[in-house]
Amino acid sequence: MTASLYDPNGQRKYLTPSERVAFLGAADEAPRETRTFCHMLAHTGCRISEALALIADRVDLKEGVIVFESLKRGKRGVYRAVSAPPPFLDTLNTVHHLKAAQKRRDQGERVLLWMFARKTAWRHFCAVMKKASISRAHATPIGLRHAFGIKGVTGRMPLNALQKWLRHAMLSTTSIYADATGPEAEQLAKSMRGST
Repeated sequence: MTASLYDPNGQRKYLTPSERVAFLGAADEAPRETRTFCHMLAHTGCRISEALALIADRVDLKEGVIVFESLKRGKRGVYRAVSAPPPFLDTLNTVHHLKAAQKRRDQGERVLLWMFARKTAWRHFCAVMKKASISRAHATPIGLRHAFGIKGVTGRMPLNALQKWLRHAMLSTTSIYADATGPEAEQLAKSMRGST
């Protein structure tokens, strides 16, 4: 089965840029840990399970990257580093006391960033989506992940780099982000016209 940005009824499965902005704005009004959790999903394209498994040691503030363990298909020990915006990393450090938590690694302590159960994380995510007035098929973590992929493509990120960031096994999966329509398609067209 080929990956697609549309469901069997032709409904898009991704957030538009304006919906992504609305989601981040609604997250900014949520409690601090919910805010950082939602921003993590939006700024890195990670899966909920990957965010919930993230430990303080895997946030490299100096290099500006977050290292996720890929938990898809039950494989352990597969990692990828994703760049994150400096203001988000600053907020993450402030809310989760990352520098202090990273110092505790010498004592063998692994500090999780979020102590949510998956069900609680899902409930927080849905509350933020509702506050942002986003509904339908794309109001999901995968819809936000797809929005991250489209943002990468419209920002002229090389597909192979985006493939690594999203941990797709095949480049053809990543290439679906070039199939976006509406404002995203116009952005892609503008970037293509600008490169000639």
